Amino acid sequence: MDRFMLILRMLHILLGVFWAGTIFFLVLFLGPTFRAVGPDGAPVMRELLRRRFLDVLPVVAGLTIITGVILYWRLSGGMAAGWMRSPFGVYLTVGGVASVLAFIIGVSGVRADTLRAAGMAAALAAASDEECQGMQVEIQRLRARSAAAARWVARLLIIAVAAMAVARYV
Repeated sequence: MDRFMLILRMLHILLGVFWAGTIFFLVLFLGPTFRAVGPDGAPVMRELLRRRFLDVLPVVAGLTIITGVILYWRLSGGMAAGWMRSPFGVYLTVGGVASVLAFIIGVSGVRADTLRAAGMAAALAAASDEECQGMQVEIQRLRARSAAAARWVARLLIIAVAAMAVARYV
């Protein structure tokens, strides 16, 4: 294996571990903890946003996909149809498609809804009592929708990780 492929594969795996591990932690532990503690979790969420968590994670996910596409291109000989129909190619294709879907749902669902909810939560202090009630209902709706989208991202990443882990052995 040439050095470029070795470095690319290492980057792809390390970035993918970070992306998937972060999503699994978010779905299994952090999200339920935020729901359990209610408004007391707001300072933690503000700090995550201040540290640009919702900006870093899509970059990591995007770099995972980009390195995966380059690896796929090189391994497939430029997307050769015969290779892509092989069991190895099919499994890597399934994993890649699941990853891309996870990325799209993560950015357009989880990230977008979380940022919108956070913006509304920050505006609560300046809102009237009547506006507050409506905003709180909308914030809860956005949080629930974001959590559901995050669970889909986790499911898709399980498919991606599992497919890529076994591709060489099928």
